[in-house]
Amino acid sequence: MINFANTNLHKIVVHKVGNKSKEEGIRLSKNEIVPPGDLLGDLLMTFFTKPFKSEQFYRLWHESDISLNEVYSFAGKIFENSDTFPEQSENLARHLYAVSEHPNIKSGEFYVVYFDNCMIDDEVCTALGLFKTEHKENYLNISEKHADSFEIEHNTGININKIDKACLILNTERENGYIVNIADNTNKNEATYWGDEFLKIKPRDDNYFQTKNYLDVCKKFADEVLSEVDKQEQIALKTNAIKYFAQQDTFDKTEFAERVLRDPETVQVFDDFKQQYARDYDMNLSDEFEISETAVKKEKSGFKSIVKLDKNFHIYVHGGTNNIVKGFDPERNLSFYQLFFENET
Repeated sequence: MINFANTNLHKIVVHKVGNKSKEEGIRLSKNEIVPPGDLLGDLLMTFFTKPFKSEQFYRLWHESDISLNEVYSFAGKIFENSDTFPEQSENLARHLYAVSEHPNIKSGEFYVVYFDNCMIDDEVCTALGLFKTEHKENYLNISEKHADSFEIEHNTGININKIDKACLILNTERENGYIVNIADNTNKNEATYWGDEFLKIKPRDDNYFQTKNYLDVCKKFADEVLSEVDKQEQIALKTNAIKYFAQQDTFDKTEFAERVLRDPETVQVFDDFKQQYARDYDMNLSDEFEISETAVKKEKSGFKSIVKLDKNFHIYVHGGTNNIVKGFDPERNLSFYQLFFENET
């Protein structure tokens, strides 16, 4: 989790970046904005730090050489010498314009912000913030012209609680592409240019990453493999997997196999499935790691166990799979479930 308690705004510059496919061009600012120390300064601090709530972190990358990642290169020069901040902010704006080719990408203000005293994992470091605002909102301003006279005026501006795109590059783990946190509130296909084309990021291999992906393996295995074999086994694995991750502080492969998978044959099939998953997504899944509580809470909603019976019934199972018995009635030529319980509410 990023701690901004003692963080200061050190440098700010704003450029205007248009849509390249529409030849809207860019307008580069030649002056830095001195962070004010009054209410406006507090509002700006909230504006620039509020987007970074997620505990899912990323890293900058490049398929052949990390130094060829433009954002990595420009950010590194700023971290090495903050006097290059104006020049490198212009390079970042030009790079953003170069990848803004989708016709639906909106022009907007591009902010480059330099922070000091950010804290991540008990380490204090500087950081570079990259932001873009594309949408304006209407607002009313009530002004008092005289002692007993008010006027209503209309204007447009930026909602300080809604920033369209945000990225924070923390000056640590440089050899691995820095630690990066992002936010993209447009959620449209054309908006992937922010993370995929402009920043070019990959998930950081940490406890959140391991927890999220191990749970994803469990869910996919249950849905794609066990659902074809035994619906009750599918439900039991989902229920036991999310229960294990919710109750344990650390993940242990052997313990997980004993408490969740149980059957040796299922363990082997699951291991083969997990290895194929790791190859498909080019990742390493560890045998031991600290479980991220945040990742568990986020992924938990995807572990709803629902038994769909024809078009008539849905059974929602939250646990107690040993109290569900499946059978077949030869007289009706239909399958059935028996549900055993103590109390009805």
